[in-house]
Amino acid sequence: MAGARRGLGGARPRGSGPKLAVAVERWPITGGFTISRGVKHEAAVVVATISDGAHSGRGECVPYARYGETVENVAAAIEACAQSVANGLSRVGLLAMLPPGAARNALDCALWDFEAKRAHTRAWDIAGLDTLAPVLTALTVSLGTPEAMATRARQASAYPLLKLKLGGEGDADLEEVLQEHVAIGHELGAH
Repeated sequence: MAGARRGLGGARPRGSGPKLAVAVERWPITGGFTISRGVKHEAAVVVATISDGAHSGRGECVPYARYGETVENVAAAIEACAQSVANGLSRVGLLAMLPPGAARNALDCALWDFEAKRAHTRAWDIAGLDTLAPVLTALTVSLGTPEAMATRARQASAYPLLKLKLGGEGDADLEEVLQEHVAIGHELGAH
């Protein structure tokens, strides 16, 4: 599946330091992804790229409306950091420049990636971590009828961890979905 990428304008910083570019990628979600607050038909991803011409570091984020974020205000917040990036913005300096959220996440990831590539090493080496190991993550089952969710859970039976989106009234639907999980051999736990 291919996403559409659209570059954003923005001020061109003065100086010879690294350049910051911001783009928006839109990735369609086949069939939609349903949670209690609505249905998403695409994932809009804001991408920050820092480049010195020889090395490029990338970071991305997904703005969340529930935290007051939009693609436009997150992209603008990142673009507003262009002069600081050109002046050598550090990861520590970024903490004071942007509040926690999507924009800071994308720019922080881009800074880590850029620093690692310039040093010809891996980001985890810079962070002082041992070699990374795989991390268990969950496959999320979109909100739907108990039957549809049970079908999706059966289709995902090879995944060790499923996250169910719930939003119905009462516990009857939940009980039916949980019984289906037991039937296909998933361990149940609440988090």
